[in-house]
Amino acid sequence: MVHYRRSRVPGGTYFFTVTLRDRKSALLTDNIGLLRAAFRQVRRRRPHRLDAAVILPDHLHMVMALPDCDYDYSGRWRAIKSLFVRYLRRAGVPISPAAGGGYGVWQARFWEHLIRDENDWRRPLFGAQFRARVGQRQQKSCRLPL
Repeated sequence: MVHYRRSRVPGGTYFFTVTLRDRKSALLTDNIGLLRAAFRQVRRRRPHRLDAAVILPDHLHMVMALPDCDYDYSGRWRAIKSLFVRYLRRAGVPISPAAGGGYGVWQARFWEHLIRDENDWRRPLFGAQFRARVGQRQQKSCRLPL
């Protein structure tokens, strides 16, 4: 099994990029209500604070702050991804089973960056907002009020 080097700081604030497997898909923006529901459900069970989010058709950027005694952002992402797929299936959205089992909606991994200071906080968020604005000219994007 591959072990990824991840920064695990209890109470940390992290910037994430999470991507769909099909980069031509608009699954996130077309089903934004289901995505919101998945985030809300996970937040009720595993508290965290969402400081910012940019949702594009095929990927999302998010700044998430964890409680002081918790560093398990991977568990939260696993739950969000699973619930979103479950909600898609219940809504009748056609999803094909993946070859290795499950459903190949999400890329297996995500990118994370620990936010260390104010400048560090602004840098990835500015980049995500810039990409979203450029993307709005080319494709649909959504705000995710949580």
